[in-house]
Amino acid sequence: MRVLLVGSGGREHALALGLAGDPAVQALVAAPGNPGVAAVAELREVDATDPASVAALAVETGADLVVIGPEAPLVAGVADAVRAKGIAVFGPSAQAARLEGSKAFAKDVMTAAGVPTARAYTCDDAESVRRALAEFGAPYVVKNDGLAAGKGVVVTDDPAVAEAHAAECGRVVIEEYLAGPEVSLFVVTDGEAALPLLPAQDFKRAGDGDTGPNTGGMGAYAPLPWAPPGLVDEVMRDVVHPTLAEMRRRGTPFSGLLYVGLAITAAGPRVIEFNARFGDPETQVVLALLNTPLAGLLHAAATGTLAAHPPLRWRDGSAVTVVVAAEGYPAAPRTGDVITGAEQPGVIHAGTRRDGDGTLRSAGGRVLCATATGPDLAAARQAAYALVSGIELAGSQHRTDIAAAAADGRISLPA
Repeated sequence: MRVLLVGSGGREHALALGLAGDPAVQALVAAPGNPGVAAVAELREVDATDPASVAALAVETGADLVVIGPEAPLVAGVADAVRAKGIAVFGPSAQAARLEGSKAFAKDVMTAAGVPTARAYTCDDAESVRRALAEFGAPYVVKNDGLAAGKGVVVTDDPAVAEAHAAECGRVVIEEYLAGPEVSLFVVTDGEAALPLLPAQDFKRAGDGDTGPNTGGMGAYAPLPWAPPGLVDEVMRDVVHPTLAEMRRRGTPFSGLLYVGLAITAAGPRVIEFNARFGDPETQVVLALLNTPLAGLLHAAATGTLAAHPPLRWRDGSAVTVVVAAEGYPAAPRTGDVITGAEQPGVIHAGTRRDGDGTLRSAGGRVLCATATGPDLAAARQAAYALVSGIELAGSQHRTDIAAAAADGRISLPA
């Protein structure tokens, strides 16, 4: 199988490692990729959000499967353009990707499908924003209706901050706050059949103790030792299958990766959001534990044969990833700094570039992900932070509490 992987971040490096490790993959091309991906794939330049360019590259490289990593190409219709060439693609159509591309659309689908989620209002003027904030009260949850690279959500006790974010976004979804630990559940689907991966938890806030601004994610771990028994089965029954059925009913079946973001509340699991692709950095830990060949799994979803796929196999133990971010992230990340220590096994590239002389430099806000496995969470944590200690990047920042509460048994479910 010849595979074309679209994207350039940490998620794509993790996917590249998984795809390259599948014996069925004879050739792996990544576009545009990054210096870490270059170790396992041939890199090609492409505008990842230009459907015609990606489709042409898929034809040129003789791809049997195209895997689209980020959300922006999906919303732009890249999967549609590749499918029109008769090439199997892992990723939803532009219409189906609206589950991530529009928070308002996703809420509409959830309501129609009877999915348990927070009450919400879609607002596009200051008066409707004020009314919604007053009805729900603090903490205020304000979400940009469109794509915002994982940074479009503000959760605050300050109504002025909430109103300012709404004004900046224009069209927003304001919803009631869901209290309880959060869970990310990835589901591989061909539109009918669906296979859940291991639940994971990520850390959105920039600082220890969940302080500071929201980010694209500062770390993650899997599996979740505190998760309620039967959680995945319940979410598949009450959320995933009803959502897939509603998308089919609308004539826009969803195939690819359905990311279900959940809050485990006192009333049970409630959906916070849907995404239309693998999450970053949760992908780094989930794929580190997947024993099933990745390309075969994604190809089955892309070709409508997932129902015949064997049950997924998982490695024992736990995985932890810690994001090393640039100085100034997320507001104004500094780029161009020299990086050393990124060659350690387990270090995944997220925002890096290489000079002509081979020097590795930072090229984004989230620069590297130190990813490790271990027999339990405590051991995986220790190994991940050992990797972090071997990385040198001037002014870099990272959280020191990734997976700490779970490893210490300090996560409790709402009564």
